[in-house]
Amino acid sequence: MPSLKDLRNRISSVKATRKITKAMQMVAAAKLRRAQEAATAARPYAERMDALLGNLGRRANPANAPKLLVGTGKDETHLMIVMTAERGLCGGFNANIAKLARADAVRLRAEGKTVKIVTVGRKGADNLRRDWGSRIIDRVDLRGARQITFAVASGIAQKVLALFDAGEFDVATLYFSEFKSVITQKPTALQLIPAKIPEGAAATAGAQAAYEFEPDENEILAELLPRNLAAQVYRGLLENAASEQGARMSAMDNATRNAGDMIDKLTLNYNRTRQAMITKELIEIISGAEAL
Repeated sequence: MPSLKDLRNRISSVKATRKITKAMQMVAAAKLRRAQEAATAARPYAERMDALLGNLGRRANPANAPKLLVGTGKDETHLMIVMTAERGLCGGFNANIAKLARADAVRLRAEGKTVKIVTVGRKGADNLRRDWGSRIIDRVDLRGARQITFAVASGIAQKVLALFDAGEFDVATLYFSEFKSVITQKPTALQLIPAKIPEGAAATAGAQAAYEFEPDENEILAELLPRNLAAQVYRGLLENAASEQGARMSAMDNATRNAGDMIDKLTLNYNRTRQAMITKELIEIISGAEAL
């Protein structure tokens, strides 16, 4: 049975922890607002880029279309770009993304495919290192980046393009968490290479306008596809940032409430133990007095 001193020390420790989790919740709430605005603002650009590439892709000549659009013609080596956070204490945010990537990697290996992994964020490498450490070919550390900018996304995209040009993979897929709400973040897999033309992008109501392109569609695609790759990576980074703060805010709120419940139970236990000790001392005093 713990002593009164042990219970007091534990109550003080839990109270200190509750202060920390409450502070982290408030910080995450402040960061979430900015991250959510940035993620929401980036969505229309990425969606319009998808629609534009869809229209151009349907008009392009497959014979001389860019490799980023039609691929290498093979489906043997898959590159998985797994985006996670640099820090933990955000519930299942990192684990859910790694779980989706791990499931796809197991499926691809069962189909006889070769899997290569590039991790963006320290937690992704930590989660995948045990089972897939030998497949991790590069790690991108975001701790030095004070904020997420398009330049950071462009640097990641350039690494992916360099690997593609060197023939290191045939298909590239981006893994991130799409922000839905504070309590809902959806792990998402987005194929980057070859570019996936959205279904139904060409189906619009009303009469269709006739366009002539100068230069031709393939030249335009050769210019737009690398830019689209960077835009999609940037979108993934922004979605991840918002999802991370939402998950951390929710996790710290739960931790704060759990700490409060624990303090109440420990305080009740402390009072009962204290009362039992006082009662025991009174009984000993009374018994001693009666013996005299």
